[in-house]
Amino acid sequence: MFEKVNPAHPDKVADRIAGAVVDIAYETQIDPKVAVEVLIGHGVCHIIAETSAKLNKKKVVAAVHRIAGNLDVDLVVVPQDAHLARNQADAIRCGDNGIFKGMPMTEEQKTLSGIARDIYKACSYDGKYIIDGDRLIICQSNAKTDHLREIYPAAEINPLGDWTGGTDVDTGATNRKLGSDMADSVTGGGLHGKDLSKADVSVNIYAFLKAQEAGKPVQFCCAIGDETVGGIPYEEIVETARAYIKSVGGFEAFAEWGLV
Repeated sequence: MFEKVNPAHPDKVADRIAGAVVDIAYETQIDPKVAVEVLIGHGVCHIIAETSAKLNKKKVVAAVHRIAGNLDVDLVVVPQDAHLARNQADAIRCGDNGIFKGMPMTEEQKTLSGIARDIYKACSYDGKYIIDGDRLIICQSNAKTDHLREIYPAAEINPLGDWTGGTDVDTGATNRKLGSDMADSVTGGGLHGKDLSKADVSVNIYAFLKAQEAGKPVQFCCAIGDETVGGIPYEEIVETARAYIKSVGGFEAFAEWGLV
């Protein structure tokens, strides 16, 4: 059983905006410290960013308009906490506490991820999809139900009929769709809107990738300030996550689909 949402779902729009802000921070520093929360809906996008980087407000607003349309942007930027900054001052250490369990993807999860991507290529609007064995549920806005039924004749499609979604119908918030992004993997924190020093980003990515390699669960826990996690240098974990983020096109692109 698995649920997947596409990049136009309001929660994913919020994740993508948070990722775009992190990308902007990395344009100004090699290793910025940044944590971003986004709440979006009904014509307004609220952003709170705690960061060591100097964010260009025009670039942030432009990113919001590019991703979500011409919304009013309420942007609050504050410095990173001084105690947290000292933790990172002279070495690469864990930027937060956390638990992390990477799980190998199942064939069912791979199937639904493929379906979600195929539908989104043809119809880039708000959509949500569920698979449970032989049961497939497709809720796709701004699409003709009859057309989808021709492609997926056995699926339950738009149970209430044709509909229009997006941020004028529903609000979106960062890290509210972690099940969609991580499948059976488990985390105590959020995956999006943070820099690579945060274990919520780097250790989650590392654990997921190692689980795919091993074909079995991979678990870690860490405390803020740790220089190793599970016997692995934290710097190595960060660099593995950095390479992965680069391979998918940055933090905004990562937020579109997550790890699954």
